[in-house]
Amino acid sequence: MLATGAAVTNVTALAQVDREKIYQWINELSSPETRENALLELSKKRESVPDLAPMLWHSCGTIAALLQEIVNIYPSINPPTLTAHQSNRVCNALALLQCVASHPETRSAFLAAHIPLFLYPFLHTVSKTRPFEYLRLTSLGVIGALVKTDEQEVINFLLTTEIIPLCLRIMESGSELSKTVATFILQKILLDDTGLAYICQTYERFSHVAMILGKMVLQLSKEPSARLLKHVVRCYLRLSDNLRAREALRQCLPDQLKDSTFAQVLKDDATTKRWLAQLVKNLQEGQVTDARGIPLAPQ
Repeated sequence: MLATGAAVTNVTALAQVDREKIYQWINELSSPETRENALLELSKKRESVPDLAPMLWHSCGTIAALLQEIVNIYPSINPPTLTAHQSNRVCNALALLQCVASHPETRSAFLAAHIPLFLYPFLHTVSKTRPFEYLRLTSLGVIGALVKTDEQEVINFLLTTEIIPLCLRIMESGSELSKTVATFILQKILLDDTGLAYICQTYERFSHVAMILGKMVLQLSKEPSARLLKHVVRCYLRLSDNLRAREALRQCLPDQLKDSTFAQVLKDDATTKRWLAQLVKNLQEGQVTDARGIPLAPQ
């Protein structure tokens, strides 16, 4: 029994030491001389310290220091001269902001301060080098952490910004991983009623989304990715919930989603197969056909 008590005391003491280190690293963020190492250490600990986000948000000068790290990189974006070292350092700062974005105590304040807008210049970049790809992916991760919460205030905020066209551009030309996160963000926006209504409000918005999704399907038929396909199908299925979009999709849904092109890719994915079947069913419902059951073109 005594041994157990000693072990608990040791664990508590160890936790206190770790906590002291966290406080020390947060303080070190305020000094340019000690900031780089503090960023690295705190980014490693972000999963194991549940209240790190409030600690970062409420400590003096910390968020300003993280934003300074982001702004310091802007000159390296155009012309694109970002090095691997610079990219790693700013991505450690972004990882801490992701922590703040995903915590229920700090999310609203994070949005109210419009901090996601500081990341948009990174999403505008088109360089294919690894430092830039890592930068885009980590920036998308911050937005992904926001939408993953399914909070109405997040969608309302994002719809006032240029996130949809930025995601669409990455969906068209990014790496597979970046495309997957960008499509996930679009999917989450569409799954919100306000987001669906916004995208289907004008033909220009809908057609831009439908065009990019169509290009992705064509690309996926040549280079399959089950994970990316899952998000693409879910976006199409959600669009089909809107009557005007459903009418348009009857004309522009890629043939690859109607035939057996993806049968092999989806053979073990019951969820996506079910979504795809529901999509096809949605597009067939209410459709006018001739005597042979063949759909008639709209008048």
